[in-house]
Amino acid sequence: MDTARPHRTEDTPRVAVVGYGLGGRVFHVPVAAEAGLEVSHVVTSNPERAAQVREAAPGARVVASLAALLADDARPDVVVVTTPSALHAEHARAVLDAGLPVVVDKPLATDAASARALVEHAERTGGRLTVYQNRRWDDEQRTLRAVLAAGELGTVHRFERRWERWRPEPLSRWKENDTVGGGLLLDLGSHLVDAAIELFGPVRSVYAEVQGLKTPADDDVFLALTHVSGVRSHLAAGGLVGAPGPRTRVLGDHGAFLVTSFEGEASPFTALDEDAQGVGGWLVHGDERRAVPTPPGDHADFYRDVARWLVDGGPVPVDPWDAVRTLEVLDAARASARTGQVVQIG
Repeated sequence: MDTARPHRTEDTPRVAVVGYGLGGRVFHVPVAAEAGLEVSHVVTSNPERAAQVREAAPGARVVASLAALLADDARPDVVVVTTPSALHAEHARAVLDAGLPVVVDKPLATDAASARALVEHAERTGGRLTVYQNRRWDDEQRTLRAVLAAGELGTVHRFERRWERWRPEPLSRWKENDTVGGGLLLDLGSHLVDAAIELFGPVRSVYAEVQGLKTPADDDVFLALTHVSGVRSHLAAGGLVGAPGPRTRVLGDHGAFLVTSFEGEASPFTALDEDAQGVGGWLVHGDERRAVPTPPGDHADFYRDVARWLVDGGPVPVDPWDAVRTLEVLDAARASARTGQVVQIG
């Protein structure tokens, strides 16, 4: 075990990250550190990944299992679960039962019933639970929230978001091969549905098409949601998309909001964003468009909110019941894809 510790103040939360795959390595350890939290432990039994931890977070103690972490005398202040999705609920419950707050990477569980049981368990035992829906802090989502709040689109009737890639030779990871915890519906669908609900409210009905074209788990997903508000959301994720569509398009009776491409993914729309530094999207009226500046913020704001939640009694960064509602939509999407029918919720 590593014993070195960086300098810390008394109110600096100590974070343990369980898992050091892509999630732990890219989305949690560096982001928590950027937010000013101390990464005190990382759980991995893989020697190569343990070596990566020692280089990326030299003050962190590397432990081989969640059980070893929970038995460590130098306990963290919060545990982040970023193991494969099928293990999220089990691992989160173990952390709660050990009396520690827990951040669970999305999805909270593989289905709504498991997620609901976990949230109810946390409430019953007084445990503290939140979910890493980091895409709420994306530039496009923050910009779109500001555009909607300002009323610049008028009455919205359609929200579209695509997470499309041209990846004809798929990666070979658990996400591509695990038909229970993997697949794009659970992975990217969790982000897409959470975004739609955050912006436009509860969902009344779902129509979906879900298939696996190149992998055992699903890699081609389309969801059509009807919100209680009347807005229709069309959400898509795919790995076999040679011409990815515009990332986000929102249609209202005063105009449209457009985000053309996303995080460097190859797209025929990339040329529209040349010299668009600091632009969070475009307000569009036919062939006229106006740049919308990106509001301040970044992904590290999630962990800054975690620190306030832990230290100052601030609000929970993401209400875990939001994750349950997202999984209710994803459950309905599975049912719709099986039957070809629209599925009602609630």
